Amino acid sequence: MAAALLSLGAVSCEDFLEIPSETKFDSSTIFETTGRAEMAVLAAYHAGFNREMWYQLGMGTDEVISTESDTNSKNQIGNYLMSGGVTGSSLYTASYTAIEYANVCIRGIEAMAQTPENQRLLGEAYAIRAAAFLNLVRYWGDVPYPTVPVSEMGTFLSSRVSRDTILDGCVADLQKAAGLIPWKSEISGFTPERYCKESVYGILARVALYAAGYSLRWNLDTAPYDAGTLRIAKRDDAARVKELNKIAADACAEVIARHSFELSNSYEQIFRDLVLGKYNKESMLEQGQYGANVNMETGYTNGMFCHTSSKFGKAAPAMMINPTLYFDYEEGDTRRDVTICQYSIDNKDMMQMLPYGSYTIGKFRVVWKSEIGTKPNKRDINWPWLRYSHILLMYAEALNDYHGAPNADAMDALKEIRLRAFGGDQSKIGVIPSDYEGFRNALIEENKLEFAGESWRRTELCRWGILYETLTKNKKELIDLAACTGRFTGIDRYRTYVPKEAQFEEPTVAMSFTGYKEEQMTVARIKELTATGVTVIDMHDNKGASNSNLKYTVANFKDSKDADGNAYREYLGSEDYTKVAWYASLFRGLVKNKSEICPLSQTAVIDVNAGLRDQQCPAY
Repeated sequence: MAAALLSLGAVSCEDFLEIPSETKFDSSTIFETTGRAEMAVLAAYHAGFNREMWYQLGMGTDEVISTESDTNSKNQIGNYLMSGGVTGSSLYTASYTAIEYANVCIRGIEAMAQTPENQRLLGEAYAIRAAAFLNLVRYWGDVPYPTVPVSEMGTFLSSRVSRDTILDGCVADLQKAAGLIPWKSEISGFTPERYCKESVYGILARVALYAAGYSLRWNLDTAPYDAGTLRIAKRDDAARVKELNKIAADACAEVIARHSFELSNSYEQIFRDLVLGKYNKESMLEQGQYGANVNMETGYTNGMFCHTSSKFGKAAPAMMINPTLYFDYEEGDTRRDVTICQYSIDNKDMMQMLPYGSYTIGKFRVVWKSEIGTKPNKRDINWPWLRYSHILLMYAEALNDYHGAPNADAMDALKEIRLRAFGGDQSKIGVIPSDYEGFRNALIEENKLEFAGESWRRTELCRWGILYETLTKNKKELIDLAACTGRFTGIDRYRTYVPKEAQFEEPTVAMSFTGYKEEQMTVARIKELTATGVTVIDMHDNKGASNSNLKYTVANFKDSKDADGNAYREYLGSEDYTKVAWYASLFRGLVKNKSEICPLSQTAVIDVNAGLRDQQCPAY
């Protein structure tokens, strides 16, 4: 297969790539010079990214859910109502495109003189290939595993290969890459849009943890596959699992010891820098905005709501914050109001506070930019692949799993994350658990709070083996939130605020408000407050950026207990069903030993590769 030759200047957010006809260039001409080889490697960087990763496949968790209608395929994928006809395929195709580019680059660069520049390019190609295979495995499990260009395969038929084999291969690729790519300090003009040795180690740790974790498995020996063999399990080789945890811990230790990246002092500043196209000391790897035809939609589909007539242009989130997430953050946690945008922008550029059920992802908010960007649905915001906080939390997890309990280094790593979250206030970070299970649970929670909205939660819950359990519990909590019971007893039912005009590079993170309990607010009181110029908002109303609605009547619920004896408020159903329908249908396709993996697309994948015939995941 011919590799595309891309025309590229210096790498930055403003770079544009143009792909000439494949009949004009092929691998024999590309790998004649280092400059041309670099163009091909940069093409591979670009090829593997697809917004489906954070959009359809990034929803359906206890932090991000879909706002679209129940009949929309994106909503269905985000709620686990999947089939061979309703599943992700764009990311699947993009990942294999990147793999093919990387395979061509590896073959071509290996034949070139091994100068330091060419070795770096070779290492980048290995790292790109490994990262693309990780995305495939974390969503589709066992998949075809080509490690040579298509032109050398002799056949276009590829069958599933064990995910253990694939991830072990990715570990090996990344270990090679780490030996070829320089440290950040050794790269002139470094930007996180390309790998340095530190970010390779970070992706190595990530791959190793997935390789050591749980996944939905089945017997690959015969096809069609036997659904009776489906199980959520780690690989059978316990010694290899332990070794993988050590690989992950050692990789993180290399980054930590180097001191070339560190936590930003301000969680807020990480994302203000990101939307402004600036690099900071925490960002280790970003997906750049290469090319006029690249439309990542960061900040548009997964951002805050802006009216189309506002000076910021239309921003139309098709995904929203799961309302319970707001209450998962402890008071004083600076990450909450950055992660969760509790206001929208109306047609007069005014900031309007939103009810609980309409909160949107705040990390990519367009009012933090200095201008609209290329156009409203292309805001020129890079995608964050790896931050230094990932290194610390992966390090803590790997050490806990390797030793069977957290050692001092693991506890210090988690403590560092929490200390930053609370602005350096040691008194607020709480007690770090010292037992294996308690520390593991603390890490699972901390990952949610630190990385909410960054597309990792769905597959992280799978590799921890708790997707079904976590989302089943969350759905019960949503009903409690609607009824203001359980841990939501006594939350604000009303809030008052003063609308304000928003500006570019808007300094506001969260709007100020005064909260009121239900019994504190009457019609007369609302009139009295409104007369003073404040706006009163019912926090269970459906006004705002999404189709969510938390209204309820007590008659719709009764106190019940689940199979484990846990109390919860059960929705009974009535003519008022529409008032809770949006979350009654949440996670509606969730099934244990099924939802942990995506089916292969029948038309886009199986029908075009006869090697996958009769190899659909048996859960589907």
